[in-house]
Amino acid sequence: MTPQERAERSAQAMWAKDQASNWLGASLDAVAPGAAVMSMTVAPHHLNGQKICHGGYIFTLADSAFAFACNSYNTKVVAQHNSISYLSPGREGERLTATAQEISRTGRSGLYDVTVTGEDGRQVALFRGASRQVNGHHFEEDT
Repeated sequence: MTPQERAERSAQAMWAKDQASNWLGASLDAVAPGAAVMSMTVAPHHLNGQKICHGGYIFTLADSAFAFACNSYNTKVVAQHNSISYLSPGREGERLTATAQEISRTGRSGLYDVTVTGEDGRQVALFRGASRQVNGHHFEEDT
């Protein structure tokens, strides 16, 4: 099995159980070893009292992309800690894209950066996630 096939099979197994990303209205647009791209359209129920996308939904989109990136090796991985900086608002009807990229993966720990962009390419948020491998795999694999 190639690393790309492993990433795709891991993503399929996770997506089948990921009620949070599905409820958000997110789509998994791409996955590769240590990387993932997810997107969502800002709907009326995503808006806060300022009539812009609630930061929690932007965080959830970024966190989901992070999860698919760090789980792309068929090992179960969870978040150890995450941080986010909001740079510009997400607007109703706009498609937001979260692009996750592995920065470091050593032993059981990893570090990932996620950039959330708007349709016009502007940066909406920068997210950094630290991961920790736990026991288990997403699917049975011949070794």
